Amino acid sequence: MARNTDRLDMSVAFQPVNIAVMTVSDSRTPEDDRSGDLLASRIEEDGHVLAARLIMTDDVDRIVPQLQDWIADAGIDVVITTGGTGLTGRDSTPEAFASVVEKDIPGFGELFRYLSFAKIGTSTVQTRALAGVAGGTYMFALPGSPSGCRDGWDDILRYQLDIRHRPCNFVEIMPRLTESSTTRRSG
Repeated sequence: MARNTDRLDMSVAFQPVNIAVMTVSDSRTPEDDRSGDLLASRIEEDGHVLAARLIMTDDVDRIVPQLQDWIADAGIDVVITTGGTGLTGRDSTPEAFASVVEKDIPGFGELFRYLSFAKIGTSTVQTRALAGVAGGTYMFALPGSPSGCRDGWDDILRYQLDIRHRPCNFVEIMPRLTESSTTRRSG
């Protein structure tokens, strides 16, 4: 089985994307946001642009407007959240995503849980990690743990947000995310 690094076409020029990171937490501060720190460092180490970063309380009424602002911002291609994907009463990131996502990417959550199962076993069923597209912006919701963020970035997003990844990746279809399904076909 080929490794992801074997799937990079080095004849294609790397294309950085602009990524916003939101930590969803009622207790994290800039001083102890290990998951946000991990994502920010991985994003920049891999050559992308950290376009925005903030910590938001686990409150749908506060998360949704911020997601909407980032979706409307032409300078942000991708939003990654960390936290709020569990099952407790306060975990509300998937509900916030449901308010803005126009198209789900179910394979992301499925693959995340598959990869996570090898590391934490059946406990992986407790995450509601997910992804979608809204207004031409990719959105990914990762668990709040550093290990969950590491798995999401290192095993999936690092490659899917690299235009050199073959046979396909999220970046190469980015310009087509907002095309209409009613566009007339020629011929």
